Amino acid sequence: MDKKGKNINSRKIKVGILGGGYWGKNLIRVFNELGVLNGICDLNNDLMKIYKENYPSIFLTDDPEKLVKKKDIDAIVIATPASTHYSIAKIAIRNGKHVFCEKPLALTEKEGTEIVEMADKNGIVLMVGHILHYHPAIVKLKEILQHNVLGEIQYIYSHRTNMGRIRHEENILWSFAPHDISLILSITGCLPINVCAHGGIFLPHNVEDVTLTFLTFPGKIKAHIFVSWLNPFKEQKFVVVGDKKMAVFDDTEPDKKLVLYQHKISWNNSAVPVIEKAQAEILEVKKTEPLKEEAKHFLKCIREGNRPLTDGREGLNVLKVLEMAEISLRRK
Repeated sequence: MDKKGKNINSRKIKVGILGGGYWGKNLIRVFNELGVLNGICDLNNDLMKIYKENYPSIFLTDDPEKLVKKKDIDAIVIATPASTHYSIAKIAIRNGKHVFCEKPLALTEKEGTEIVEMADKNGIVLMVGHILHYHPAIVKLKEILQHNVLGEIQYIYSHRTNMGRIRHEENILWSFAPHDISLILSITGCLPINVCAHGGIFLPHNVEDVTLTFLTFPGKIKAHIFVSWLNPFKEQKFVVVGDKKMAVFDDTEPDKKLVLYQHKISWNNSAVPVIEKAQAEILEVKKTEPLKEEAKHFLKCIREGNRPLTDGREGLNVLKVLEMAEISLRRK
């Protein structure tokens, strides 16, 4: 159902994409493959020439308002710099468009709250691009967590590093960490009671290039997130440690995306711990493309009038943690 209560199952949803650069080009490809791409907007003329050749039947413009106000477009996908998400999302909602916004939803909790409340008031489907929730390995990880395979969760940590892409408008925390924060909040089911972040600026700009963030949750669970765009190699690991087993999601591995370990530590009536290592258990996961699954979920939510798995309020909780971490960084 759309915001006016009209059923749109009988016709094809039409999507306009704002931003065709580094990540936007992937969104353009996926929504086109799903047969719903209706418009593209980007300020880069050279890029738009390429899109004109590749998508000759698609509406192209360098004016965001023209795309957002296009009457036959049902939904807007925002893949522009993070500093523009707030203003574009508001314009899209005012014009009755459903919104898929790449992370982060905004750059402050206040702005995020305003967007979420506007979407709720206007019956708009608002979804945030926390893509890992749609990764088949993470879907499998959540499944084993529901069945208590790992036992009681004790510790979660993630490492997300690479050499680039270096940004200027937001620091590494806001650029890389939202995905991992989103997953950690999903697993713990609550916000942290304490967030402590440390970081460093090593390039000639005024944003952190490396951060390490510690999160403490009610009960015993603790977590840390290490992010850097100055790492000599790419690393995308997410580890969940339970009192029965440990799960490792490694997105750089082609065939071992999700692995379980049943290592044990026993004391044997001694002051010296004994480590018993077990054989790694490689779990089979589907070979689906996370971005396409994410896009399909967005379209399904529009058709059925459902809240997305990573809806605006989920994105807002991520913003709350990011702001807590940012406050901690500024205290140093």
